[in-house]
Amino acid sequence: MDDAPGSAAEPTELTLIPEVEARRALAGRMLRLSLLMPPYLAAGVGALRILRVIERPGAADLIAGYERYERLDTANRPETPGTARSRETAGRAETPGPAASNEPLGVVRSE
Repeated sequence: MDDAPGSAAEPTELTLIPEVEARRALAGRMLRLSLLMPPYLAAGVGALRILRVIERPGAADLIAGYERYERLDTANRPETPGTARSRETAGRAETPGPAASNEPLGVVRSE
């Protein structure tokens, strides 16, 4: 494979190389990167490598994957922001705070 910037690389030459090197070899072309992931919650470990290259006129689709994946424990996973609160307040009306009031800011109502 020629290391000159912007040089054309054969798709088979890019297979299993790190994603950064593949992008460098395909400089100047439109690229679409897809990440292959396992069907369970996991974190990618190791280098992100190119698994397949699909050539298109003036562009290339790159399918990448990590060297390995570690399954994440879903039981101890932190809540997505807003989900715990949504469950706690489901079916209950909340008292509107100052920001939710219909009064303009700085207006004080006297009763």
